[in-house]
Amino acid sequence: MRLTGSVVLVTGASSGIGAALVRRLTRAGSHVLAAGRDPDRLDRLATETGAIPLRADLALPGAARKLAERAMDRHGRVDVLVNNAGVGWAGPFGSMPTERAEEMLAVNLRAPVELTRALLPGMCHHGGHLVFVGSIAGRLGVAEEAVYAASKAGLDAFARSLHLESACPRVGVTVVVPGVVQTAFFARRGRPYHRDRPRPIPADRVAEAVTDAIARNRAEVYLPAWLRVPVAVQGLLPAVYRRLASRFG
Repeated sequence: MRLTGSVVLVTGASSGIGAALVRRLTRAGSHVLAAGRDPDRLDRLATETGAIPLRADLALPGAARKLAERAMDRHGRVDVLVNNAGVGWAGPFGSMPTERAEEMLAVNLRAPVELTRALLPGMCHHGGHLVFVGSIAGRLGVAEEAVYAASKAGLDAFARSLHLESACPRVGVTVVVPGVVQTAFFARRGRPYHRDRPRPIPADRVAEAVTDAIARNRAEVYLPAWLRVPVAVQGLLPAVYRRLASRFG
């Protein structure tokens, strides 16, 4: 898909992957609608890039539908939707506050479904692309991140199912499966990332991969690419994978 001149809606644009993606897309000549919770960061990003800031808290009921309406009001169409917004929480499942579970399911899964439902009909008419930023946690499962992993697994299944439907042949679908990324995500989830390996990758590397995937209509992107290996092992040798996961985490 041609990025120059395309109207792109990016959620979770206040920081991290979303902000890096807004910078890349505006440099590529896209008309970017940057949606996020933090109005100050959005305004600074808009001043830097020329993107249109759209304040939205996707944890709230109906917020995704309203965001889609505001995006359509701006340009009359959305060519690319990047479902990037995500929240997490780390700790034993039994000690997780109920409201955090509800927030994760709302932001990570419900909002992308609602945004896609609202914007896909227009894309079917004029062409477009859907991007879903998932997580390796959604492919493998992660101890003490059960609800986060479940929300990302649901997002993953939704995206891959849309791809299989082929109801709109002019609409591409990309699932991005990142591992550990250098963002504020881990601090916000309540537990910083302490492991030496795998090493976090820069947010801009993910943004570069997303823009390339849109342009080349790639169905799936792992970051880093070697993450395909544990997914393959889990699929082919589940008992072996469980033993390795219990040992190395």
